[in-house]
Amino acid sequence: MSGDSKRELGSAQEGFARILANTGWLLGGKGVGAVLSLAYLAIVTRTLGVADFGRFALVLSASGLIQTLVSFDSWQIVVRYGQPHLASGNGDALNRVLRFCILIDLGSAVAGGLVAGFIILVFGPLMQLSAEMGWQAWIFCMVMMITIRSSPMGVLRLFDRFDSGAFAETMIPVGRMIGAGLAWILMPGITGFLIAWGAAELLCAVSYWWLALRLGGEKLGNWRAGSAWDARAENPGIVSFLTATNLQTTLSSVGQQVAVLVVGLFVGPAGAGLYRLANQLANSLTKISGLLSRSIFVELSRTHSSHGHEALGTLFRRTNRLAMIAGAAIIALILTIGHPLLGLIAGREFLPAYPLLLLLGIAACIDLVGVSYRPLLMATDRASLSLRITVISTALLLGMQAALLPVYGTVGAASANIIAAIAGFAMMGLASRKAVGRHAS
Repeated sequence: MSGDSKRELGSAQEGFARILANTGWLLGGKGVGAVLSLAYLAIVTRTLGVADFGRFALVLSASGLIQTLVSFDSWQIVVRYGQPHLASGNGDALNRVLRFCILIDLGSAVAGGLVAGFIILVFGPLMQLSAEMGWQAWIFCMVMMITIRSSPMGVLRLFDRFDSGAFAETMIPVGRMIGAGLAWILMPGITGFLIAWGAAELLCAVSYWWLALRLGGEKLGNWRAGSAWDARAENPGIVSFLTATNLQTTLSSVGQQVAVLVVGLFVGPAGAGLYRLANQLANSLTKISGLLSRSIFVELSRTHSSHGHEALGTLFRRTNRLAMIAGAAIIALILTIGHPLLGLIAGREFLPAYPLLLLLGIAACIDLVGVSYRPLLMATDRASLSLRITVISTALLLGMQAALLPVYGTVGAASANIIAAIAGFAMMGLASRKAVGRHAS
């Protein structure tokens, strides 16, 4: 083995070790959140019952859909375009990248408020939301918009402070747990739980910004050095990368949020509540997918810019093997403890959601096995290809939901997720292997 090959192999090993360490920090924070989420879900479901929990779920899904539609994954911009400035010690240029992302986030918040008002006015009656509940839903959506925290998240990940990010993330489940307890005692209704969820989002956003500014310090440069819009000229490709990441995140998430709303329109709040509960439990069992994706993107971006193609391919293959092991383990958990866990958390009236939990969990695990594909394409400047694949798989998801939901109900909607996940996995896998092969050749 040549000296260059040894160095690239060593770089891949170091990168893989950082992925494990950073994912460990994120998983630790999410582990706390997963445990607490079981507790506060039990409080909410048992307090509200199936129908009111369904209305609560519709408000959460509507706000999540709007946030997904208008928000940008600006943390990826901070990581992708901030690394060269950080390495060269150009803090002012890094600051302009950060301020550019902050402006994008503020614009997203304004757009989100307008979209929320339109959706609630037009579709609120169809979702059986009263006028009073419509106003509460709009206020909750606005809180979600102003607590977009992607920019400070990018700062922490740029400085490899995943531990601090994990601490900030725990503020959501901690805030929800405390808020759910207070709502249960003082205001046991949908309004009380919406207030609790909104307060938790605010607490998390404040924690992110405080940690980012404290840890970034002087390395973030001068906040008055030039204009934020100068970042577009200083970082070629930043606008196209921003657009591709936003559309990709929107399309990959919109199907899940739209599904709850569509189920609510077809079968009412009770069906939407069952679907939302199953989807939330399935996602809580597969949180490692999102955690791995975040840490993988940071390391693949660093490896692509600083090390050789062999290191990139080695790191990619190792993360694939890790994802396959995690996916198999989580499917086994769903099969063995999913049914009793559902009954323990939500009660016997929510047990009909188990088939949905099983189907949605399998779909999420398929996504988990292919978790390194999208970060690789993004890190190797193939964001447009990744976006095209996401468009196809999302169109397939929504099309299959439209075809299966009227015939098979919520089970059909959940089955559509498996079909779309398999198609997306195959396309992303083929594109990723071609990208690695092209770099190696």
